[in-house]
Amino acid sequence: MIRPRRSELATPASNEWMFAKSAASGADLVFLDLEDACAPAEREKSRGKAAKALRELDWGATTRAIRMNGVDTRWAHGDVIEVVTEAREALDVIIVPKVRRARDVWWVDVLLTQLEETLGLEKRIGLEVLIEETEGLENVGEIVRASDRLEAVIFGAGDFSASQGARVDTNFDPFVDYPGDLWHYARARVIVAARSAGIDAIDAPFPNYRDPDAYRTACDRAAAMGYVGKWAIHPSQVDIANAAFAPTPEEIEHARRLVAAYREAEAQGRGATALDGMLVDAAHLRHADTVARTADLLGL
Repeated sequence: MIRPRRSELATPASNEWMFAKSAASGADLVFLDLEDACAPAEREKSRGKAAKALRELDWGATTRAIRMNGVDTRWAHGDVIEVVTEAREALDVIIVPKVRRARDVWWVDVLLTQLEETLGLEKRIGLEVLIEETEGLENVGEIVRASDRLEAVIFGAGDFSASQGARVDTNFDPFVDYPGDLWHYARARVIVAARSAGIDAIDAPFPNYRDPDAYRTACDRAAAMGYVGKWAIHPSQVDIANAAFAPTPEEIEHARRLVAAYREAEAQGRGATALDGMLVDAAHLRHADTVARTADLLGL
């Protein structure tokens, strides 16, 4: 399913006092986190809290999600069964962390299919997966094609740092003056895999929420690569991401003018034309179509 994903806001599923603020944050997607944001002793108790919030709060147009625990943990089975059984149609998406192989996605897909049939659910639950292990990056081409439920793939720089053995600080920045983006190869591989499978790519969280300018720069760089959104770990980051991953009014107007100019040239038997002194051909048309489709999706 195609959904807006400019901002995906993380909220610990154990912290009930945060739920209402997250629901009203304006994020395109909010996920109640049963994994790393929950202490191990709180994970089972947090399932009911998450399901209740998904059912009872006013989420408006926000996509409602949970992040389950990894399929290799003792919590995974219960996370899916308990939350889906209690939340039912109030749950839109499940985020699967630390995916290493296509079979990890298949496992969740099969369990969801059995649950939906048993419960008689009319709405199909979507999946997003996190690439945050070196093994997952190595297998990302197979992972993104493992299920037709899969809607997006997310690059997780934090755990990926540990998996790679990188020397980084708490904002996942290198301790040394590294030339360029330490994670450019990983980000590029994730976006190429996602686009080749026809799904979205979401960029990693930015832990330093007290530095909005740096977060905005990180959003702009991810958007330039083709990512459609970025994780937010604090509500203050939501508006920044929503703006960064949306086309501007000027971009939308230019895209529409470009399409009109190309169609006029096409009607005259020409495969290219000019607009504002610049060449316009079929490749430019594809870029303009992307802008137009994004604007339509966001209601701009």
